[in-house]
Amino acid sequence: MDPRFNMFDNEIATKFAKRFANAGLVIQQSPLPKSTQELVSLRASQINGCGWCIDMHTKEAAAAGESAVRLNLVAAWRESTVFTDAERAALALAEEGTRLADAHQGVSDETWDQVRKHYDDDQIGALVALVALINAANRLAVIVHQRGGSYEPGMFASFT
Repeated sequence: MDPRFNMFDNEIATKFAKRFANAGLVIQQSPLPKSTQELVSLRASQINGCGWCIDMHTKEAAAAGESAVRLNLVAAWRESTVFTDAERAALALAEEGTRLADAHQGVSDETWDQVRKHYDDDQIGALVALVALINAANRLAVIVHQRGGSYEPGMFASFT
């Protein structure tokens, strides 16, 4: 599967990508823990089959000190013991917020209650925005067949 379109070689697409990345800065600079941000992004990307984003968020998390064990268990977080209750709440929100079409209620009250239990309003605002943003990023990359494997941690640090 070859890439269909390079989002960074087109003026319109590049303008959009820069604004999109700037929106992500709000989340990155929020009080939501960086490890939670990467785990949530990784889980949504796994569900959506986005190789580019899986590559990016796995490498960024590892570069930030995340363990290989935790990264390898994100896809099976319910069946593992390495995530905190707060992280489990965030991962549940990521899954339910990503699989909106699979459940008539969207995010369940039970999941929302767990998120409320573990995060303050600023962190929740960042978490909800993150789930929306990573799902949009997954769709952009999957549509144009942007494949994983070439990402280097920090490569977009100067992009915004």
